[in-house]
Amino acid sequence: QVQLVESGGGLAQPGGSLRLSCAASGISFWGFAMAWYRQAPGKQRDLVATITNGGSANNPDSVKGRLNITRDNAKNTMYLQMNSLKPENKAVYYCNTYLPPRWPWGQGTQVTVSS
Repeated sequence: QVQLVESGGGLAQPGGSLRLSCAASGISFWGFAMAWYRQAPGKQRDLVATITNGGSANNPDSVKGRLNITRDNAKNTMYLQMNSLKPENKAVYYCNTYLPPRWPWGQGTQVTVSS
């Protein structure tokens, strides 16, 4: 059974940074393109950033510099470095395979940005 565990969220000030982690167990995820998703209050879950199985990130210009997605296949772990945080970044962040999400969703990690 594949299990995804997200961590690293919390309360950050506007302009601050957080580093989210996603640990996968029950599978070797090196063969899968992965992604971070988020669900803001009252909204559907949507895609935040993606990374190929080889570690290449292909993300919109709008997030480059503010979001840096990386992975360590040897550790079955993926990361999301979030910089220049804004209140609108508030959401629960999840990880999964990149479209479609193939595995059971984890509990997510809450990110709140407030002064």
